[in-house]
Amino acid sequence: MSAQNILLTGRPGVGKTTLVKRVVELLNTDVGGFYTEEIRTGGSRLGFKIKTFTGEERILAHLAYKSPFRVGKYGVDIEALEEVAVPALQEAIAQSQLIVVDEIGRMELYSERLRQTVLQALDSPKPVLGVIQNRQGGFLDQIRRRNDVLLLTITGENRDSLVAKVKQMLQ
Repeated sequence: MSAQNILLTGRPGVGKTTLVKRVVELLNTDVGGFYTEEIRTGGSRLGFKIKTFTGEERILAHLAYKSPFRVGKYGVDIEALEEVAVPALQEAIAQSQLIVVDEIGRMELYSERLRQTVLQALDSPKPVLGVIQNRQGGFLDQIRRRNDVLLLTITGENRDSLVAKVKQMLQ
């Protein structure tokens, strides 16, 4: 495979999504895909929303959601993944120069369509910049073992220097 797929991992709150967004800003290229952001009120995390680079956003998981799909205390909206994340990735595979997948984790694994679309993105000739949860599991391990995936662990000490390193790899 000619493209290098870069996946970031690290503990929650270390700055994985921030690093992805900083690299995207610096690259100044045509980007597609999705990323997740916390929903906070005061100091409390209420859930997560999924956002695309075209401005679409939707709540992915929330304390108040009554869903059979749960991650910890959050109910997960699978339709948000399948109606926002999947089309954003499909469009990125077809039209963008860089595909962003943030993140590949427990919430996202509830959607078979999203798992298949993530594999299509990784198989495409375009580079993927993504975030993968730092936990063990079948699909997550399958992605980590791919020859075309470079896994970088972000820490508080290296997160600033990784911005330039990742940018350089993707240019």
